[in-house]
Amino acid sequence: MLKSIDPLLNADVLYALRSMGHGDDLVLCDTNFPADAVARQTVLGRLLRIDNVTASRAARSILSVLPLDSFVDKPASRMEIVGQPNEIPPVQSEVQAEIDAAQGRSFPMASVERFAFYELAKRSYCVVQTGERRFYGCFIFKKGVIPPDAA
Repeated sequence: MLKSIDPLLNADVLYALRSMGHGDDLVLCDTNFPADAVARQTVLGRLLRIDNVTASRAARSILSVLPLDSFVDKPASRMEIVGQPNEIPPVQSEVQAEIDAAQGRSFPMASVERFAFYELAKRSYCVVQTGERRFYGCFIFKKGVIPPDAA
């Protein structure tokens, strides 16, 4: 155990989060996402897991240590519902609430069409699959920086 580190963040996930650089993307996905196949094409090259928790709970743990990129307009993205790109299902609302809480303000996500999301995911640093069973529980977080005086 480590102090002040969410216990959901296992050693493999912590290693990836620490290894990522500014501007690298992390995919947080549900159980229906083709996670293993996509993860093999990422920089890390293997799938990471935070099992048995919802997307929002996994997002909370990741965002407790991962700064979002302040140099881009929308450093967090969500997978759009096919045929209903403007609809926000509960799983996405819950993750949006975790993002807002971590940032201390409203921080809207970008929306990405499903197949475009898959392509972005393949170019990400890593994929973290959760135990989320609801559809469209898939997100991309772009890593930011921590100023020297905030570390």
